[in-house]
Amino acid sequence: MNHVNLPIYFITAGFILASSTGIAGEDIPFDEAELFFELNDTDGDLGIHGKVDGDEWKRLEIEDPNERRMMTLRANGRLKRQGITELFFESAEPTFDELEPAHFFKRFPEGIYEIEGITLDGEERENEVFLSHVIPAAPDNVTVNGMPAAEDCDADLLPVVNAPVTLTWEPVLGSHNELGKEGDVVVRYYEVVVEIDDTDYKSTSIIPGDLTQWTVADPDFFTLSEEGEYKFEILVRAESGNKSAVESCFIVE
Repeated sequence: MNHVNLPIYFITAGFILASSTGIAGEDIPFDEAELFFELNDTDGDLGIHGKVDGDEWKRLEIEDPNERRMMTLRANGRLKRQGITELFFESAEPTFDELEPAHFFKRFPEGIYEIEGITLDGEERENEVFLSHVIPAAPDNVTVNGMPAAEDCDADLLPVVNAPVTLTWEPVLGSHNELGKEGDVVVRYYEVVVEIDDTDYKSTSIIPGDLTQWTVADPDFFTLSEEGEYKFEILVRAESGNKSAVESCFIVE
């Protein structure tokens, strides 16, 4: 009787082991992983940005669509024992005079990028993210309290206004017409930043994609600049993750 039961026992155990191994081998993603482009349409520069967030990890790699490794990060010593949970990075952003957009996009081809990591417990993490060459058009026809915004902060004449300050712009409906590739754009949100240059004073607001104006109403904020000059940035983020921004300045009396 024992010679009959033993083979059945081992077959069952083998089946359980194979099933457990199959489940453990499934890819476990980071909680958050993304790659995207950011365009400063005023200054004429592009950069690639990335963010990874998840359980404590000690090693990270990013591969492009051609399976070429473009980033490797390894924690050492005390940081390796502690682990990393969140990382945000951005590349250098040379102007178009230094690096033409076509060459930039060739350097970072459109497609699926793999973001892989190893946790402190030795578990693998893997995400596949799509990096798109469709760049949203930058916000256009910006006004400051109804006055046309200056071309940039170096303009001879900047709008002179009183607080509160309302910024308006036309809705972004499509892709940039001078760089990247043509494609549909769905706005995820706009971001409005008003700041005093070379200081830590800043007002930042993220607003829904169906709004195209924002008011900074705090009167105390507009007493912080001795010269009365304020810099603003209006940024649009598409559902693809890509961003485009314009910036300029105004003066508050």
